[in-house]
Amino acid sequence: MEILWFLIALVMLTAVIGPLVRRNRNAIRQVAPGSPDAADPAAYGFVRQELLDLRLPGPDQDLLDVLEVVQRTQDWRAASQLLAGTPKEDEQRWQRVQAFAGAASLELRQQPGTGGSWLRAWRAESPKDAGGAAVHAEFLVQQAWRSSSAGADDFRIILEEARAVCAEAALLAPGDPVPYLVELAAARGLAYSHEEFDQVWAKVIDRAPTHMGAHLAALHYWCEKWHGSREEADHFATAAAARAPEGSLLAALPLFAVYEHLPEVNLVAGFYESAVVTRAVEGALYATRTARADDPVLPHVRHLLVFFLVRMERWGEAMEQLVRVDGHVGALPWTQGGDPAAEYAVYRALAVAGYEANGGSPATLLH
Repeated sequence: MEILWFLIALVMLTAVIGPLVRRNRNAIRQVAPGSPDAADPAAYGFVRQELLDLRLPGPDQDLLDVLEVVQRTQDWRAASQLLAGTPKEDEQRWQRVQAFAGAASLELRQQPGTGGSWLRAWRAESPKDAGGAAVHAEFLVQQAWRSSSAGADDFRIILEEARAVCAEAALLAPGDPVPYLVELAAARGLAYSHEEFDQVWAKVIDRAPTHMGAHLAALHYWCEKWHGSREEADHFATAAAARAPEGSLLAALPLFAVYEHLPEVNLVAGFYESAVVTRAVEGALYATRTARADDPVLPHVRHLLVFFLVRMERWGEAMEQLVRVDGHVGALPWTQGGDPAAEYAVYRALAVAGYEANGGSPATLLH
């Protein structure tokens, strides 16, 4: 019986992986490392796997400089100054709040009891600092999701505390959508009813109606694996994309909805060439072409496009995205696994191999 199950699993694995690697047997073939025929990502100026930055989806040198100072000195003031100088409605403020909270959470995991002491000092020494309150709330949300199981007593206790800090942060910064963005993640874990969630969501869009980060946070709630369904998530994403102004990345939201509902095992031939996937990819590509070049959420969209374009064997388009995001891997889908750099490097290598198998070279790739 064991051999029967093994054979069934082997057939399923072949069905899943085969279409990803090649459409015909001569498209991409495996060769020994160092072979003259081997595709070399370094030839395109790509960063070596071990040097990929796991912290961010794209560059934010001001943030990295401040993080280095805060972690080296354990003094929170530079972080406070950076957030105070970041506009409330800016997508970058949300990303910076997440980054500071994530840094404190990682420190605490590495040094139980003492790590992240700068955040505790921040809250104790400047309790009316709106940025510190927002980072504290996000820190609690991340701690709940990382250190406990959804639905467990300690999970709910931490998220209830996060909700209270969100309310405090909102009072300290009227007009700032970030405290409510943090609450969206707490709402998912605390299983807010649809009516309760809509009340929080209304406060977000009143303050930042086209905030991509907010829409991504809300999309998770409406997904089938949480408190909605495939149809509700698709409706939320397509409605947001339909009303998106020119230059908004909301046109890419349906692609994130497709990703959130990918089958764990795909046995459907041509799934990645289906109308649903193709339409979502085209919408995301349109968004990347019309968005501001410095939009802080743009790298998130490009990373997800790499994932889909490689699976669709659209090698040249995948390469065009890679040259714009390479160096950073702190984004979906890579962060879903235990080794984001390795996951990204596999897709990057497939894109290079497919590109060269179809006549591409470093000389033909526009940077």
